[in-house]
Amino acid sequence: MLHYGKRTLYGKIQRLPIRFFRHKNRTSYHIISVHFWTQPAKQSTYTTSKEISPKLFQNSLTVTNTQFLSKTKTKTKIAMSTLKIQPTAFALSSSVRQLGFFNLKLPRNCVASSNHFSRYGTRRALTVSMSTTSSTPLEVCVKSSTTAPNKPGDCPFCQRVLLTLEEKHLPYDLKLVDLAHKPDWFLKLNPGGKVPVIKLNEKWISDSDVIAQALEEKYPDPPLGTPPEKASVGSKIFSTFIGFLKSKDPSDGTEKALISELSSFNNHIKDNGPYVNGKEVSAVDLSLAPKLYHLEIALGHYKKWSVPDSLPHVKSYMKAIFSRDSFIKTRAQPEDVIAGWRPKVLG
Repeated sequence: MLHYGKRTLYGKIQRLPIRFFRHKNRTSYHIISVHFWTQPAKQSTYTTSKEISPKLFQNSLTVTNTQFLSKTKTKTKIAMSTLKIQPTAFALSSSVRQLGFFNLKLPRNCVASSNHFSRYGTRRALTVSMSTTSSTPLEVCVKSSTTAPNKPGDCPFCQRVLLTLEEKHLPYDLKLVDLAHKPDWFLKLNPGGKVPVIKLNEKWISDSDVIAQALEEKYPDPPLGTPPEKASVGSKIFSTFIGFLKSKDPSDGTEKALISELSSFNNHIKDNGPYVNGKEVSAVDLSLAPKLYHLEIALGHYKKWSVPDSLPHVKSYMKAIFSRDSFIKTRAQPEDVIAGWRPKVLG
């Protein structure tokens, strides 16, 4: 039951005739129809649709009717109403009649499917599915910053794990570890002393590759998997970057090797971009992005070198991935990156 001004809108949480779906390569949804009634005896139906972007996440599913249509012979009335549905671990639905254009604020663990619609007079059933997400924050240990308090350090593998958690909208408890003085509590749970490590299913797991795969299997929505034929795209950029960064001989071919790898990546993004797997980020982007961030900062500082203008798609890719909220939130301080590479460059 939904209160609307002085009137009451009736409905059932068991059946919700709204449908929307997520395209394979885009994060937008179509609302097919919403039905509600002001009196059980007076029922009429209008259907419409609106494409929206699910960037706003709350703890409940919110349907806001911004153009409520109440048609009579002489006029159409415009009004407002809001319906909230608390998320659960199973499919949700409700009944409502009479409809307008709606905005949807989806919970983080909400996914759905749809079919096509007709504009007027067709009743459709909406299914909202809730994926198995973590209500308890996941414990994750990463390197701490040496230049700023309460900030992640310069480990690109740690950032990859944090990016995965952010892009999957999973809550996590960030534990920062000073690798120069590893605390006893950290060595007790992780005798190897390496980061990143995360606690999944009551076990501590290390290695960013293993962690990313485990998170994908346990929390499949939103999917971040990369097709096998694209999984190795850009995989040699990091090693050639290190070779060039450490090089003392301008003619040893290390710069040429790096440009060759970047050129291959540039061609791939040109044909497949804006990200490695198309319009949406995937696991390979979350692995590559922190390494390109290190490349940009370290080579700029130690060699006064930057990605050539002849590789515009690499530059646009870096700009796009570096500007994502998940990346901004988890990136290392430039001073940490510079300090982290200093021993390799000067040593």
